Amino acid sequence: MRWSMIAVFGGIGILHVLSPDALLRIMPDWVPEPRRVVVATGWLEIAASLGLLFGRIAGLSGLVLALYAVAVFPANLKHAFQGIVVPGLPDTWWYHGPRLALQPVIVWWCLYATGWIRWPFGIGLSQQNHKNNNLE
Repeated sequence: MRWSMIAVFGGIGILHVLSPDALLRIMPDWVPEPRRVVVATGWLEIAASLGLLFGRIAGLSGLVLALYAVAVFPANLKHAFQGIVVPGLPDTWWYHGPRLALQPVIVWWCLYATGWIRWPFGIGLSQQNHKNNNLE
């Protein structure tokens, strides 16, 4: 699960850094300095993705990526409901519907893969994962 997180979040982070202007259209109006925010979040995604490789900070990286997935939800809503075209991304509800519905799953994925939660396969942080992620 962590390797797929590295690929997905790392790849998206690279796109944010290399093509921030394409994503400016979906930034909510209340976000200050939106271009800098897009670039900064790209670097955050890259750094947190790389952090998943290291046991000492893998848990923290998973938590950061989960919080990031929550933080970008307003941009995803704006993208979907205002029909904003972003080059390279589909602009139909066949894309937006599943994308919005899967947002909680992405948050779960980040938390589950890094040992913060065991649900639905167990309740709470397991002691072994707690030690593996050096969350003590």
